[in-house]
Amino acid sequence: MNRLYSLSKIKKYIGFLAEREAKQKYSKIDYIQKRALDYSMALSLSICLSPIILYTIYRIKKESPGKILFKQTRVGLNGEKFTCYKFRSMHENAHFNPYTEENDNRIFPYGRFMRKTRIDELAQLINIIKGDMHIVGPRAEWDILVNKYEKVIPNYHLRHRVKPGITGLAQVRYPYGRNSYDARRKLTYDMLYINKWSILLDFKILLQTIGVVLGRKGV
Repeated sequence: MNRLYSLSKIKKYIGFLAEREAKQKYSKIDYIQKRALDYSMALSLSICLSPIILYTIYRIKKESPGKILFKQTRVGLNGEKFTCYKFRSMHENAHFNPYTEENDNRIFPYGRFMRKTRIDELAQLINIIKGDMHIVGPRAEWDILVNKYEKVIPNYHLRHRVKPGITGLAQVRYPYGRNSYDARRKLTYDMLYINKWSILLDFKILLQTIGVVLGRKGV
């Protein structure tokens, strides 16, 4: 489980998927499996992690008074925009920068811990229930960055052939992106995921996500 796919192996899929336009839709059986996983995981996580969620609300209020949830416009299935929720990890009214820097002073102390452990992503369970996202899929990217990437990264639009996810192949195999170069690298993983999807692959990614969370490898 240490490796799902190597980057050298999956680069070849970019050209291939550009020609076949990626798998456009899950079959009915595929979709039922995906949504069953979504709802079961969302319910289980909401119950099992409720103490962490309540403590997170407390710490946000204590360290950085303001709104608990951070809302941002993200791009989903077929390029449709939706409101994505996260637990706020930065001070309100912090200076604008679309990328997170190392030791970013906009992030308050518990916010940094949330990012390391991906606790901030738990608010996206709201998006799972609403149907905006799956548990597993390509990262839901900010619409401002999507507009930028589509101008400089060939075939970037193909990743929107499926709904985004809280976790995914790119998220467990590559760190948070800081520029267009990182976005291009992560696209290779997104394309492989779309082409090679199976419910077993989703379970493998979920197991690797646990390793990322326990190892606090987020940034």
